[in-house]
Amino acid sequence: MARRIAAGAAYGGGSVGLIGAAAVGVLLAEVQLAKRSVGGGTAPIPPRGNGLYGLSFGRENPLHLAVLGDSTAAGQGVRRAGHTPGALLASGLAAVAERPVEVRNIALPGARSDDLERQVTQLLADRTRTPDACVIMIGANDVTHRMPPTQSVRYLASAVRRLRTAGAEVIVGTCPDLGTIEPVYQPLRWLARRVSRQLAAAQTIVVVEQGGRTVSLGDLLGPEFAANPREMFGADNYHPSAEGYATAAMAMLPTLCAALGLWPESDALDVDRDEDMLPVARAAATAASEAGTEVTGARAPWALLKHRRRRRLPAADAASHEPADHTAPAEDRAGPS
Repeated sequence: MARRIAAGAAYGGGSVGLIGAAAVGVLLAEVQLAKRSVGGGTAPIPPRGNGLYGLSFGRENPLHLAVLGDSTAAGQGVRRAGHTPGALLASGLAAVAERPVEVRNIALPGARSDDLERQVTQLLADRTRTPDACVIMIGANDVTHRMPPTQSVRYLASAVRRLRTAGAEVIVGTCPDLGTIEPVYQPLRWLARRVSRQLAAAQTIVVVEQGGRTVSLGDLLGPEFAANPREMFGADNYHPSAEGYATAAMAMLPTLCAALGLWPESDALDVDRDEDMLPVARAAATAASEAGTEVTGARAPWALLKHRRRRRLPAADAASHEPADHTAPAEDRAGPS
């Protein structure tokens, strides 16, 4: 199915049907039940978290990190800038690179993949700040608003292609598993999981084809969400909490560092961590079912399936844009300016 979606996007095909008409009545009833619970709380408007991180390494020659996508990329659900994905990734990246990192977060809550064209245009308009790396998190709203998956991945492929042409490394956090949302009941939960994973796999195929890397967000990266939904979801029962975003960022950081040449790379695959070289479509399907899995292109049509070791994220003081404490341990010396 992921191959069909990706092929449809490449050749201008239409929507790929995912469910039969007989299930529509039941599913509509389940949707109404879910709507009464999901979003019952209020998610605060996310702080941008733009600025310079890792001030203990000075201000000169910063790495430029851009964050694009939807509310998950923007960090909706948290109140402090340092709890947003961009700030968390910038703090970790600064500690690994031992360089300051400048963040530009232009993600838009509620955005679907068709908004990526606008976001990329906005990002690339300032030619004095071409990003070294871009992190994209997109897809959930495509599923909930029933955007045809072929259209969804076509927009994503175009965005990745433009960013790669501009010289940026691109890391895409694929569509999260909407079946993990606590108030969603069966059979809608099963359908949400199936459609989310199919879109995530198709996203991986087109991103790898354009020279990017993906990290499967799946159930938002790990059994923590299934075991601790109260802690990992935010006030609206839909967006992640601060702990949830930290878990997601911690899993994406190694891939971000590797893309920038800051992480040890080896041609040898670690079989103890189920790393493998697989055809792209098979690697994409495997990653979609196992959160935290990285897929990067190898020799066409092959891709590398990796499970990188997670790195503890440095603490970031998000209450203000003041320099971090320079007396902190080396691994914790990062914070917004």
